[in-house]
Amino acid sequence: MRSVDLRPELLPSPVSRQRLDELSCEIHRIADLVTASSEDADEAIQAFNEATGHDYEAFDFAHYSGSRSVEDFAAEAARPARPQVADITRDELVEIVSRVLAASPESDYYLRLLEANVLHPEVSSLILHPPEGLEGACAEQIVDEALRYRPLAF
Repeated sequence: MRSVDLRPELLPSPVSRQRLDELSCEIHRIADLVTASSEDADEAIQAFNEATGHDYEAFDFAHYSGSRSVEDFAAEAARPARPQVADITRDELVEIVSRVLAASPESDYYLRLLEANVLHPEVSSLILHPPEGLEGACAEQIVDEALRYRPLAF
């Protein structure tokens, strides 16, 4: 399948250098509070989450450096936690999954975008820890599996 150009609302929004620097400083500050087991850490995390719309925990601040830079963490925090697009198409979902599979620099954003726009509760696992039968699957197969999911009605 050929690559699909994603609409602007599906692309990660740019983050100003000033905003990245502000969030990076706060991430460092909170990481220091968490590492020192400061009583102020929980309050700082709660304020950070309220300001960014995310739901980070102490672990996220204490261990982010093992998997990403502070700037990557700050960029994630500056963008919507659950970026929903009402009229997203199958082709767009395939392109999003392709970008995750290719480990693009914005893979974390595209994974959050995917999770926010499909009903499958474990859609990220279809990519990162595929069940039997989906190992090595292409983006189209992963999207089709995700779109087949229907929640149980009680």
